[in-house]
Amino acid sequence: EACQARLADAGYGQYEISAYAQPGRRCVHNLNYWQFGDYLGIGAGAHGKLSDPAGGELRRRWKTRGPRAYMESKGGQARIGGDHVVAAAELPFEYMLNALRLIDGVPLADFAERTGLPLASIAAPLAAAYRRGWLRADTQRLHTSALGQRFLNDVIAGFLG
Repeated sequence: EACQARLADAGYGQYEISAYAQPGRRCVHNLNYWQFGDYLGIGAGAHGKLSDPAGGELRRRWKTRGPRAYMESKGGQARIGGDHVVAAAELPFEYMLNALRLIDGVPLADFAERTGLPLASIAAPLAAAYRRGWLRADTQRLHTSALGQRFLNDVIAGFLG
């Protein structure tokens, strides 16, 4: 709390569970991750996420880790370290792991838009989090309360399938 007060006094506002910035200086690429956006992984050790909510698929891909091994590979599939299609049952946890980090939260409609799942599919864990006071009462946005921010790991664990 003392650190938060000191940062606020210096003109920094908290916008993510572990990130502060001056007005207009938020990290755009990190916001994309936390809003469950897609991104390409280019180069040795890079990770990427591509989603097709309408097709019901979210794919995570990573590249060969070591720069030497990456450069010595013959290109194409040899440079891909791994590829994983996230199961539908894991999507609520994956989404909440990112979205609930944001202090301002995310629009409720984003859950269905980004995962392809109806909001009703997470009604039980949402209700439990609201009962514990971990989420703010808001009909438009999904975001944690001050208490929920302190217990964020527990809030997110409620969405494990």
